[in-house]
Amino acid sequence: MKRFYYVSNDLNDLEKAELDLVSAGYDREQVHVLSQQDAEIEKRHLHEVSPFARVDLIHSAMMGAAIGAVLAVVVLLVATAFKPVTAVDWLPFAILAVVLFLFSTWEGGFYGIQVHSAEYQRFADVLNSGYHVLMIDADTRERWSLQRIMAYHSSLTDAGEGRARPEWLISSERNFHAFVKAMP
Repeated sequence: MKRFYYVSNDLNDLEKAELDLVSAGYDREQVHVLSQQDAEIEKRHLHEVSPFARVDLIHSAMMGAAIGAVLAVVVLLVATAFKPVTAVDWLPFAILAVVLFLFSTWEGGFYGIQVHSAEYQRFADVLNSGYHVLMIDADTRERWSLQRIMAYHSSLTDAGEGRARPEWLISSERNFHAFVKAMP
């Protein structure tokens, strides 16, 4: 799958484009709008980008976990220099290794909350200029139908392509929305 980006300053045309995509068989979970005008996006019932997708939380937390794992290994290697014999001798080193791992992951997540994601940074200038970004996750075989649909929307400018979200994530989001809709 690939993610196709389109930029526009016309929310009416974005709304029509999303409706056309959904009526052509695309799931709402495949179509997102990235904008700084969240109230307008919500008012028009457009499928907005998740707040977690705007920040670098997951990536930074994983980087923190990697750093924490390295620190934990270093602590355990230093522990071997003390030649611990029993499990009790290893306990302070093991606790320190776990604490370093968890603390580094936590700090990485805190850093990630403060930083915009790479995808958001890619369009930061466009968004600051008052434009909106329509993001469509589509299979490569759906590319032609996507281009046909988008040709009807003259205010949308092609802004390139990128890596789409994994299929399992789109499917999970679809199933979650179905579950929420079915529950009272």
